[in-house]
Amino acid sequence: MSWLALVESPDHVCVRYRITPFAEAFHNQNGPLGIKEIPKGILGRIRLANGLKGSQIILQRKLLPVWQTQWLRKRVKNLVFDFDDAVFLRDSYHPKGFYDRKRLSRFQAVMEAADAVVAGNQYLAERASEFRKNTRTYIIPTCINPSLYPANTRTRGPGDPFYLAWIGSSSTLQGVEAQANTWNLVGREVGDSILRVICDRFPKFDSIQVDEKPWSKVTEAYDLSSSDVGISWIPDDPWSRGKCGLKVLQYMAAGLPVIANPVGVHLEMITPGLHGFLCTKPQEWVESIRWLCDHPKKSWEMGQAGRALVEEKYSITAGFQTWSKVLSDIEKKSAN
Repeated sequence: MSWLALVESPDHVCVRYRITPFAEAFHNQNGPLGIKEIPKGILGRIRLANGLKGSQIILQRKLLPVWQTQWLRKRVKNLVFDFDDAVFLRDSYHPKGFYDRKRLSRFQAVMEAADAVVAGNQYLAERASEFRKNTRTYIIPTCINPSLYPANTRTRGPGDPFYLAWIGSSSTLQGVEAQANTWNLVGREVGDSILRVICDRFPKFDSIQVDEKPWSKVTEAYDLSSSDVGISWIPDDPWSRGKCGLKVLQYMAAGLPVIANPVGVHLEMITPGLHGFLCTKPQEWVESIRWLCDHPKKSWEMGQAGRALVEEKYSITAGFQTWSKVLSDIEKKSAN
């Protein structure tokens, strides 16, 4: 029986990495996987739910008002909730702080209503399990197709720039901007370094040059693969601990060593000395970047180890093995 994913937007990054890539595998095992945008108005949502009687639904990330979740639950055969952010909280930069009673009540409602919950990491799964007594929550990390990223064959000559790549959205760029002192120190002490920012807006720093690369689905893989190292910095807070490390996976798929701070999934994805480095103090960032700049062969080996990790644990094939378990368990539950 086919499944339908209800999403905020088919172009949302979460849909592009957590739903769309699995369409072929779903089709081969359970029939077509459709994707439908959730209407914004109440009447549109009521009509949508009424038209889904007996359907199998993946609700992707969206927290509906409690009554709408209950309305949907009564009409569909099976309901799976998939999420890869701490959607029960406000984000790190919200002026009102993290905690929001309305978000939490909506989250609790969908946790109680869903036949299965798929979380992007252990932290999110633990939060979900607080509302799902005696019911399993599955973990499927954000997955990526490394074959979409060109092999990193970049070789630097004397005096060539050393590109530190960062990719993300305007909202997460705030974290990079907050660490201006670190990047300025890098710019002063690692003279060939250039910060390559792949985004829809760009920061300005005093002592390090910024290479501005407007984000595009067409060019992002090349912009990463033609860099030297990927960097990721996230705040140490409840929202950020729910992040699923997409940019780290992209760096690894592109064959880049990764430097990040030791927060959240960074600790799970990056083994220091194997895939890159975990740094806290600004001087640690400087020393790690300088080391990678001075040891191109070791840097390349770290990038290859990262790509191998993506292929083993974070590929579409690996992710669907768990999705297959989710679907099988739901079928068994429905048959009882």
